[in-house]
Amino acid sequence: MARRSKEYDEKKAAGLSDPLVVRAHLIGAVSSGAPLKEALGELIRTMGVKEFAEIVGMPSPNVLRAIGAKHNPTQDTLERLLKPFGLRVGLAEIREASKRRGSRRTARRRSREPPRKRAARA
Repeated sequence: MARRSKEYDEKKAAGLSDPLVVRAHLIGAVSSGAPLKEALGELIRTMGVKEFAEIVGMPSPNVLRAIGAKHNPTQDTLERLLKPFGLRVGLAEIREASKRRGSRRTARRRSREPPRKRAARA
């Protein structure tokens, strides 16, 4: 039997055979703050590196190198790894919260909450 990563699970791998399921999982993970490379790496290891390498047409050592912690894949490599799921790398606007006053969301939340009482200091 081939050596497998710790994340590989045959039952989970079978469940990840549908690209739309994997796509939804990846989008959800990245939307909740997980780095793309880590989320993609976890999914690839769960699916099976050899199986995934066959899908994308890359040697499995190259796939492992691309998702490994010590390497930074190029945009072309990331595009190639995301293509089976109908995804690609893109740009999104960064919305920074003001450091002094907090974000608008926080300000709205504060306006709806009753003022908090501070504990008396002894």
